[in-house]
Amino acid sequence: MQIASLSANNGMASSDSLPDVLAGPILRRTEPGRLVFWLAASRPLSLCLALYPEGEPVRHLALDEHRDCLPLGTHAYIHLIDVRLEAPLPTDVLIGYDLFIGDLQAGQAGIANWAAHVLYEDETHPSFVIKSRIDSVLHGSCRKPHHASRDGLARADAWLDERRTQAVTRPALLLMTGDQIYADDVAGPMLTAIHALIRRLGLVGEHLEGAVVEDSEALYVAEATYYRREQLLPAFESNEALRERFFGGVEKPIFTSANAANHLITFAEVAAMYLLVWSPLPWRLIDGDAPPLDAACSARFAAEHAILEDFIAELPAAARLMAQVPTLMIFDDHDVTDDWNLTAAWEETAYGHPFSRRIIGNALLAYLLFQGWGNDPDTLASPLARLHGLLDQAAAGYLPATHQDKLISELLRFEGWGYVLPTSPRLIVLDTRTRRWRSERNRHRPSGLMDWEALSELQQDLLDERAVIIVSPAPMFGVKLIEGIQRLFSWAGKPLLVDAENWMAHRGAASVMLNIFRHTRTPQHYVILSGDVHYSFVYDVRIRHRERGPKIWQITSSGIKNEFPDTLLDWFDRLNRWLYAPWSPLNWFTKRRRMLVQPRVPDHAKAGERLWNGAGIGLVTFDKAGRPLDIQQLDAEGETIGFQPDPTQHPATRLSKRTSAESDTPRG
Repeated sequence: MQIASLSANNGMASSDSLPDVLAGPILRRTEPGRLVFWLAASRPLSLCLALYPEGEPVRHLALDEHRDCLPLGTHAYIHLIDVRLEAPLPTDVLIGYDLFIGDLQAGQAGIANWAAHVLYEDETHPSFVIKSRIDSVLHGSCRKPHHASRDGLARADAWLDERRTQAVTRPALLLMTGDQIYADDVAGPMLTAIHALIRRLGLVGEHLEGAVVEDSEALYVAEATYYRREQLLPAFESNEALRERFFGGVEKPIFTSANAANHLITFAEVAAMYLLVWSPLPWRLIDGDAPPLDAACSARFAAEHAILEDFIAELPAAARLMAQVPTLMIFDDHDVTDDWNLTAAWEETAYGHPFSRRIIGNALLAYLLFQGWGNDPDTLASPLARLHGLLDQAAAGYLPATHQDKLISELLRFEGWGYVLPTSPRLIVLDTRTRRWRSERNRHRPSGLMDWEALSELQQDLLDERAVIIVSPAPMFGVKLIEGIQRLFSWAGKPLLVDAENWMAHRGAASVMLNIFRHTRTPQHYVILSGDVHYSFVYDVRIRHRERGPKIWQITSSGIKNEFPDTLLDWFDRLNRWLYAPWSPLNWFTKRRRMLVQPRVPDHAKAGERLWNGAGIGLVTFDKAGRPLDIQQLDAEGETIGFQPDPTQHPATRLSKRTSAESDTPRG
């Protein structure tokens, strides 16, 4: 079977025609005295950086001593560039930059020659701004390539294009708050592209324990490798839970259905997917032939193929955005696997089998290299060095299995995935996946999203700050009705059916988190940025009967390229308004009964609608005190949706729309 090619170039390219750069540059952490970039190339590159600060002379730096080069295979190398500057860069001005391959004095090619797609019209090189304070951010989660919507990153790119020439109008950060890839939900055409890219670049192989195939090469050519990967687990009754959890396409009738039959398994598969979702260039190196499939899978393959063609067409815009705005990230479950660490029982099952442990570990290894390092290079320097050592030991193209499993065990115990930026206001990005508060009553009950020790560290990061921005992949204050349904299923011992992951699902974690908000030395202004849920909403939150308590804004933007089933969300939205109205006695049965939670109304909403369902990306503008002045959702179809205070609320309890006029009086 053959279908139209997904690539921009039919047929396989020869080795001589590989481009120097495969993906990037991605602009990661930026500070006046430090710049961090990520780049994928087909060979080790000697690089020079040119900086063009507005109003200052050009600066040139050779990068050989400022970059780490990790081999992923014969023709794939990740360049991690970390530049410490002797003289700090200015803030709040445009800073152009270029990366030259080879000796700058010899006139080697810059970005315009090897990644022209990351330049706006009339640009000769990209640019960025280092903000003296966080005055605005773009934020969003959940970017699934084969979801039938446009890409929210492309929408953000179009928005930036209209404002890029003025430093003051550019956002301080692009925050990607979870599910940057879907390792557990992969389209058939994407998986064939992944395998084609693995072959094209000669990415590292690995030996597999506990599967019915011996190694990665056997996996890629196995009859069941497309749409039937559940068959690759050993056929033992004891593995029934593993089959269901990782590959079974378990029905989730309350919300949606998961399909994990193309779950990524090897490190090379996850690495190839990152390259394919971040750059248009790898698509030009591979063909789009479909594997032999039955009639049902062939029809599905063709439908997914059409959607992926549209995704690929928007990749240049997504790559341009990440090259021009400092980009920070944090994982959620789909970056690894659905419902990752949901319950203690889940962990026992998943980590108790060598094959599923390897699947999880490979995704975490790739996260370290493709996402995690750029957030906090210092904290992640040690695990990165061990990953570098593992890749250097690949003999005959295969990773050493013993060392691979040892490093995976170390990463599963690692506690440095979350990070803090000393910005104004302070930015705290939470790891809500790997430091969980396991239920002591029932190992099948949902774990708390952070354990007591992690929450204590969060409180220390908050002490004596006036304002803070917290990135919590799952909303701290979610839709009460949906959380109630999740709680019922958890009581019934079926949390996996409804993704019962919310802050209120675990009594201890919820209690500590709410007590942090009531602490007198923690901030007066909290902005919580979240994703995960596949719809967008804004809540204004206050402590009841406390005039000088903290002001909290729960701002949720999801998904970048994903949506909730529309009719179902309409019903949830409507029922939530009826059952949990301000006067409803049901509010007193929730853990957050001491908090007054008031939803904002999205522009163009239907009568009473509080939840916005549509792919896109969030935009928040802050005043000098760290309070949100304007909260918008940039819809992928081109609309701009604002969220306004509900005009139907009683004036005595309604939260003021004019946040900039609120008192700055500190709490006692």
